[in-house]
Amino acid sequence: MKPRIPRRYLCQRMKAVPAMDGRVLGAGWDALPWTEDFVDITGDPALRPRFRTRAKMGWDDDFFYVGAVLEEPHVWGTITEKNAVMFEDNDFEVFIDPDGDGLNYYEFEMNALGTIWELSLPKPYGEGGLPVLGCNLPGLRRAVHVAGTLNDPGEEDEGWSVEIAFPWRGLAEYHRGRAAPPEPGDVWRINFSRVQWRHEVQDGEYVRIPPHGTPLAESLNPEEQEHPEDNWVWSPQGAVNMHLPDRWGEVEFC
Repeated sequence: MKPRIPRRYLCQRMKAVPAMDGRVLGAGWDALPWTEDFVDITGDPALRPRFRTRAKMGWDDDFFYVGAVLEEPHVWGTITEKNAVMFEDNDFEVFIDPDGDGLNYYEFEMNALGTIWELSLPKPYGEGGLPVLGCNLPGLRRAVHVAGTLNDPGEEDEGWSVEIAFPWRGLAEYHRGRAAPPEPGDVWRINFSRVQWRHEVQDGEYVRIPPHGTPLAESLNPEEQEHPEDNWVWSPQGAVNMHLPDRWGEVEFC
């Protein structure tokens, strides 16, 4: 087996505050580089994603910014309740471990409706960790833009995009109380995941083709799930499991 090398990104200071309209365009964003295109979570090149996904990262005195563009010919979403189990819809997910110790890390998920779920793990599921639900960061900002028509099977879409601004003060809980931006040269372990369900249309509405294992609502542990959905990530995990934080990408602040 080839050694797994995590992807790496140089996270630059924003030259302007972004508009936070979900488009990942304009002031602040245009000067930032894109990540590599997302790949299958396993890293298997034969499992090439059907749709392109890529992201950008930046920072200023108050926030860590993440923007992502998700190619998608059929943009749909059903979950409107905050802190519901978001990966039952197609979603975009962010995993952040500021000190890189694999413990006490933060997870954010959002669907195309802009509904969010925030949680944290004291340690990974595989090590006996249990999720702490509803870890909503005060001052967090987010936006979604749909390039097309949401929840309309009669039209083909271009996709959707997201912008999230994570406040340093909120992330301090996962960074040993440090509420300030990272110092130049600091490296955080971060990864992104895109959950993409196959679907069918029933009575003019999108319907997720469900799994055949443990119902999602009964277990949040990925090791207990069968996985008929696609999982596309920035830095490959080598397994169908995002909760292996030692395999996340490396983000160096500059």
